[in-house]
Amino acid sequence: MQKICLIVIFFYSASYAQVSRFSTKTISDIAFAESQVYAKNTHSQKITSASANFDIKYYRCQWETDPAIRYIKGAITSYFVITENTNYISFDLSDSLRVDSVKHTNHSLSFSQVNNTLKINFDKTKYTGTLDSVSVYYQGVPPNTGFGSFVNTLHAGIPVMWTLSEPYGSRDWWPCKNGLDDKADSIDVIIITPAQYTAVSNGLRQSEIISGANKITHWKHRYPIASYLVCMAVTNYAEFKNHVLVADSNLLMQTFCYPEDTSLFRSNTPLVLDALQFYSKVFGAYPFIKEKYGQVQFSWGGGEEHQTSTFIIRPDESLMAHELGHQWFGDKITCGSWQDIWLNEGFATYLASMYMENKYPATVISTRKNEINFITSLPGGSVFVDDTTSVNRIFDSRLSYTKGSHLLYMLRWILGDSVFFKGVRQYFNDSLISYGFATTKDLQRNLEEVSRLSLDYIFKDWFYGQGYPSYDIQWSQIGNDYVKIKMNQTTSHSSVPFFALPLALKFKNSTQEKTIIVNNKGNGELFFKNIGFIADTVIVDPDYWLITRNNHTQKVEDNVSEMNSIQVFPNPFLNSFYVFLKNFNKTKVHIRLYDNKGRLMSDKNLTVNGSLFSEVNTPTLAPGIYFIKIQTDNGVKFVRKILKQ
Repeated sequence: MQKICLIVIFFYSASYAQVSRFSTKTISDIAFAESQVYAKNTHSQKITSASANFDIKYYRCQWETDPAIRYIKGAITSYFVITENTNYISFDLSDSLRVDSVKHTNHSLSFSQVNNTLKINFDKTKYTGTLDSVSVYYQGVPPNTGFGSFVNTLHAGIPVMWTLSEPYGSRDWWPCKNGLDDKADSIDVIIITPAQYTAVSNGLRQSEIISGANKITHWKHRYPIASYLVCMAVTNYAEFKNHVLVADSNLLMQTFCYPEDTSLFRSNTPLVLDALQFYSKVFGAYPFIKEKYGQVQFSWGGGEEHQTSTFIIRPDESLMAHELGHQWFGDKITCGSWQDIWLNEGFATYLASMYMENKYPATVISTRKNEINFITSLPGGSVFVDDTTSVNRIFDSRLSYTKGSHLLYMLRWILGDSVFFKGVRQYFNDSLISYGFATTKDLQRNLEEVSRLSLDYIFKDWFYGQGYPSYDIQWSQIGNDYVKIKMNQTTSHSSVPFFALPLALKFKNSTQEKTIIVNNKGNGELFFKNIGFIADTVIVDPDYWLITRNNHTQKVEDNVSEMNSIQVFPNPFLNSFYVFLKNFNKTKVHIRLYDNKGRLMSDKNLTVNGSLFSEVNTPTLAPGIYFIKIQTDNGVKFVRKILKQ
């Protein structure tokens, strides 16, 4: 979901605006605006009071509404399976709406309506496994929550109504299970409106029938769907269709826009067709491919990813890319808790960024830099949502959107492209969560299965933890080819004392450059790397994969001046260590490695004139204590104990 409003934020970048066919803000701008508008105009509510003793299977929704009048009349038939013996079930429904009756096979059931909960009492006990249904007949004025839930307004003087239920607004206009724990397997939506209007909902339109002064429109959707993704919009829409080839299917793209904006939507719709093909190639075919992808214009500043029927204000390229991304991450796989909203918003933000980076590669560095500056503009804040009663916290653009997106950047950086995308595709197709609900643990599990690595430390630090690292790096040139690097970091928040990360360092001079990776696991850690030239500068994380800020590098002279100097590093070592010989004058050198029983493990003979680096490879040696002995033909002797890890 994204909302755009006229807010100027300090990190705004016009990168995409220069290259897009339509004035396009950065993903961060749109996410920031969305969270601000949503928080301002939506009240916090208890998530759900629907009972957990039944599993919803199907909704047949009939709504009668006139966009010129704030009123709804509905008949909702719900099919469900009882999951524990009971004599009642409860739906979420606003007290502002009056229930006229509840029917069970044409027989009236008793009910009560208190604290936004509709409790329906059965005449006799329903037993576990029973498939049953009830029909709720209701009407009234939906509560006025500002922008959201159920809205009546105007466009060009013409009435328009639309719904937007995320996160807690479904119950404001229809009886349902309002939580993130139960999807209906399918829905039918019948909308009765004055005949001059067009009504839009999820799935495929089955029919439009004129009946006297009214029009009856039937929409059918045959995929699992969360209640907040069920939608309705009514006005004098102009309609046009496109088709796009996705996974050997000719997918219908259906657009409903205000007549005054038809030319704009027609000219920009090809952009979303490009994104449909791009996402399908990277993550798997569009998840509702048997039906359609639709865009429906509405009057709120941005977009909402209603399943198969995204609502948007204008066909902005990055906005369309974001909302489309939700069809994969947010709709097919929906976050199982608002604490995990980044699985919706972080993923959609990341997909839109991927799409824009692929299309406009010249903007990559500047956009990533601006987004990281935004994330680190405050010292704390977790991707994990610690207060789900606050809509502002759920839709925090810095944390749920941008930091969530860059957590995915960092996972991709750590795992590599092949493993990362294979892991995300496995998550997308995981039978335990496919067309259902997921938590962050589900994503972690799939990435770990593919990578065969434990990612506990990443999710502990970057999902639950707060803040970011700032690096202090001292480095020395050793000879003509090698550098010695000493790593230290401070963290911006006490929740994470140290961020263990592989870090890219670009060494350069006026004519040469080389990027190396150091896997930094602790403060004071030393690395020795062959860069092949004498450098004068080092750049930390040159491609902005990581969330860091205020990094500092310092070149420190290797001030060894004495003759016949010998350095051995690192100690301890893993599979190899280095011997650096400096200020030698045409000298033969013997380098021998012994185990702690005095057995010779390695023997090298060299001639040094000036300085020389030599690597001693020991991949087959067992961990333990060894001794290195170096002797020269001019009488220099060097003995050190060295530990292999």
